[in-house]
Amino acid sequence: LSFPRLHRKAPPPKTSQVPQISTQNPGHGQGYTQQAYNQQAFQQNASVPRIERIPGGAPAQQDFRGATATSEDNVGTFNGGSYRVSHRDVNSILTVQLAMGAPLIVKPGVMISMSTTITLKGEFHFSWKKVISSGKMSMSHYTGPGELILAPSSLGDLMVLPMRGDKEWLCGRDAFLAHTSGVKHDYVSQSLSKAVFSGEGLFVYKLTGTGIMWLQSFGAIIKKDLVDGESYYVDNGHLVAWNCKYTLERVASGGIISNFAGGEGLACRCEGPGTVYLQTRNLNAFAMHMKVSTASG
Repeated sequence: LSFPRLHRKAPPPKTSQVPQISTQNPGHGQGYTQQAYNQQAFQQNASVPRIERIPGGAPAQQDFRGATATSEDNVGTFNGGSYRVSHRDVNSILTVQLAMGAPLIVKPGVMISMSTTITLKGEFHFSWKKVISSGKMSMSHYTGPGELILAPSSLGDLMVLPMRGDKEWLCGRDAFLAHTSGVKHDYVSQSLSKAVFSGEGLFVYKLTGTGIMWLQSFGAIIKKDLVDGESYYVDNGHLVAWNCKYTLERVASGGIISNFAGGEGLACRCEGPGTVYLQTRNLNAFAMHMKVSTASG
């Protein structure tokens, strides 16, 4: 007897389980689950960073990227000595150990102490740019061997800016603290609008050369890297140093009264590529605050 051959149906293909991502916030659960569908594409290419986002586009908590605080000492060496930035971030001091014959150019009035073996010489350089901008006519030249301790003239942090000769930096005249002998600084003029509204004045320092530059701030320092085509607003009075272009732009809406009331009608629009260093406090705003507080008793 012959029996008809039975044809078994092939089992359905196994489907990969969609990973479920839990979150402590139940309101975000749907958005996190939806993102789980796209995780396999990221797993195929490990070089692509995986950034999860909550509904609305903001990064999830574990992928947040923003300003970070630091209280660690910054220690390094240069041609002719070594340095340490300590007591951060609003009472920072710079300690420099200079070798025999090693020079250091320093802004006058910021020295706390030094070894008796260090020699100090002041050099006077007259410039009409310095007269107009109320800049320093002289610089203090220290020569080793010995220890030199410097500190900002206001409550703030210190940043170390390595100069490799491939980039030109600009900084406000109040930001300069010290630099090694291979770095050159000179005054350059800004446009009249930048001079009035940027908070940096008509003349700023142009930094070139090779070596190390130490800059000071009022408050803590934040570093912002901008990619090509990226724009970023910085309120006037908060720039420390930058190597990118910036323009002044109105960011407050409404009439002139609302702009003056908000106090942020104009801001510096920085355009990438480049890097911007910001300070968390505005010296002019702080001075006004102290004046009002003192007057009110």
